[in-house]
Amino acid sequence: MSGNVIETHDLTLYYGRHRGVQNVDLSVARGEVFGFLGPNGAGKTTTQRVLLDIIRATSGTASVFGLDSRKDGPAIRSRIGYLPGDLALPAQMTGRRFLSLMSSLESRPVDAAFRDELCERLELDPDRKIPEYSRGNRQKVGIVAAFMSRPDLVILDEPTTGLDPLIQQRVMELVREVRADGRTVFFSSHVLHEVQSVCDRVGIIREGTLVRTESVEALTRRQFTRLRLMFRTPPPSDAFARSGVAEISRDRNTVLLEVHSDLEAVLRRALEYGIDDIATEPVTLEEVFLAFYGTRGNAGTNERAHGGTDA
Repeated sequence: MSGNVIETHDLTLYYGRHRGVQNVDLSVARGEVFGFLGPNGAGKTTTQRVLLDIIRATSGTASVFGLDSRKDGPAIRSRIGYLPGDLALPAQMTGRRFLSLMSSLESRPVDAAFRDELCERLELDPDRKIPEYSRGNRQKVGIVAAFMSRPDLVILDEPTTGLDPLIQQRVMELVREVRADGRTVFFSSHVLHEVQSVCDRVGIIREGTLVRTESVEALTRRQFTRLRLMFRTPPPSDAFARSGVAEISRDRNTVLLEVHSDLEAVLRRALEYGIDDIATEPVTLEEVFLAFYGTRGNAGTNERAHGGTDA
C-alpha cells in the first residue's frame, strides 16, 4: 500500500452535459494537510463527494486508504470525519442530542470527554435546540461531529464559514493537531490565509480541471517574484515594460515590480539606473490564487502574466 491516503486517476464526472471534474489526478499523503482551492463551481465539492461515494464518477478511479471509493464506501466512511459545505441539522434536536446520535453511529467509540472538550474550545453550548443556533453555531456542531471520533482522515468543505476570527483560529488549531497525530486533513476553503497557515500542499482547480498541485512554499516562491528597487536615478515609466513584468507602484526613486519571467533581464535593465538597495517581498497564497484566475491580487496590482478569463 502506498503512503497516500487519497489517490485519484483521470477522475471525471459529468452532470448530464455539464462537466463537474475532468481528468483529475490527485494524491494526498498520510499525515498531510492538503488544501483544495477554487471558486464556487470549480469542482471541489464534487471531488470530495466522489471520495465519499456520495456521487459516482463517470470515469476514472478514486481510492481512500488504498480502498476503492465505489466498492468500499462503508469501510472508507467509517474512518472519515466529514463536514459538508451544505450542512443540514435536524430541527427537533439539541446540539448534544445530535452529537450523541452521531457518536452512536461511529464504528469506533467516541470519547465523550473529548467531545465535550471540543464544544468548550469552540464555545458551543450543546444544550440549546438546533433552531436556536446561529449559522456559526450550527457550523460548530458540524465541526465537533467531524473531529470527535479522531478519524484517520478529516474532510472539510469550507470549515470556517460563519465563524468569528477567534473560532476560526481554533479550528485551524484542531487541523494542526490532527496532522501532529499523524492523521490527514483534506479541506477546501475560500479563506486563503488559513490555507497558507496550515497546509503542506495545495491543489488549485479551475473549471473542473486541476491546474496545479504544489507545496505552499514552492507555489508562493515560484509563481512570481516581487522586487522593491531603490535607484540612484529614477527610471522612466516604461523602463520595465516587457512581457512578464508589471510595475506595481513607485515613490520617487523606489519602484515595486512583479516579475513573472526572465528575472535576469530585469536586473540587467535595473543596473542601468544604479541600484542603491534591493529587496524581495513575500507573496501570499491569495495573490498566487488570483494570478491563476487573472484577477487583481491587491489594490495596487495591474495585470497578471498567469491568468485567463475570470471564473
